[in-house]
Amino acid sequence: MNTGVNFVKDVKKQKPSTSVTAPKVRNGIKVLVIEDEKALVDALVYNLDRDGYEVMVAHDGQDGLRKAQEIPDIILLDIMLPGINGVEILRELRSNEKTKAIPVIVVSAKSEETDQVVGFSLGADDYVTKPFSVKVLLQRIKALQRRSELPVEEVAGELIVHKQVKVDMARHRAFVQEEELDLTPTEFRLLECLLRSPGRAFSRQHLMDSAIGEGAIVLERTIDVHIKTLRKKLGSMDMIETVRGLGYRFKE
Repeated sequence: MNTGVNFVKDVKKQKPSTSVTAPKVRNGIKVLVIEDEKALVDALVYNLDRDGYEVMVAHDGQDGLRKAQEIPDIILLDIMLPGINGVEILRELRSNEKTKAIPVIVVSAKSEETDQVVGFSLGADDYVTKPFSVKVLLQRIKALQRRSELPVEEVAGELIVHKQVKVDMARHRAFVQEEELDLTPTEFRLLECLLRSPGRAFSRQHLMDSAIGEGAIVLERTIDVHIKTLRKKLGSMDMIETVRGLGYRFKE
């Protein structure tokens, strides 16, 4: 939503140089920006283009859904959009077989934990609150990109099973009492990490490195939100325990 507020902290990096530079090296990654704040869009387009990304832009929800059908590699999604809002867009993306696997980073001024819980529960892979640093956002994009490109386990048919919870690494599917769970990539990696060592206490930092990627700049409460949504999806088979002052473990 256009509020007239500059949502980018390090805007000084946006001004292009007038000096002659070498041709940009493209990284082959296509990013769709669904955002109606013009100043923010301009800043994102400039910085993404400078880093070698191919950028598409949609200024409203309907156009965003239409351009998502072109299957970008990553989507940056605002929540407060004219027409169809970001929550509905995210729900539609995840319910469509063609777009359900596209990584989505929500970029929103809605910064309450409840807003993040809603975003993650609907399938957001990351959540960045405004105002933000472009440098930090680019690092989050790269971390998500690395996570999405991780190869499937080489051991075909590897199963991680504990109690009635099962993770099938080869098929990238998870089950509780033989009922398949609809997990985001981050939730899947969190469950895998916890399930591999029942009873072991994992720090939040370890879980962040395992599920989001080493070097990613992520608040610890981000993991707390992911764990909260994962617990909800596990339902009656939720065996994730909070280890006070450290992190989490899966019950033995």
